[in-house]
Amino acid sequence: MDSKKTRLRRARKTRARIMERGEFRLTVHRTPRHIYAQVIDQTGGKVVAAASTVQKDVQVSVKKTGNVEAAKVVGKAIAEKAKKAGVKRVAFDRSGFRFHGRVKALADAAREGGLEF
Repeated sequence: MDSKKTRLRRARKTRARIMERGEFRLTVHRTPRHIYAQVIDQTGGKVVAAASTVQKDVQVSVKKTGNVEAAKVVGKAIAEKAKKAGVKRVAFDRSGFRFHGRVKALADAAREGGLEF
């Protein structure tokens, strides 16, 4: 099995547990160049808030888009947008990625921004 298949298998397990809880979920996807975050409703059918390093307002505030500092900016942005949409509590879906580096930085920044998980 290659690394992508194992990551997706881990993600599927996590998402199944989150769906049982019935909470909004904060999903994270990372590539070598960018990081993306979305808050998805309980049914999994609607994106409530989204932020990424592709967006112009985030790109202006960071020097490079594929590092920990950029992930912190995205975490603060997603927390702000989720709070505007009325979401305070989420379940963190790391999409099978290990919880360190950019994924951890995004989660910590979202917590500092006011999201609970």
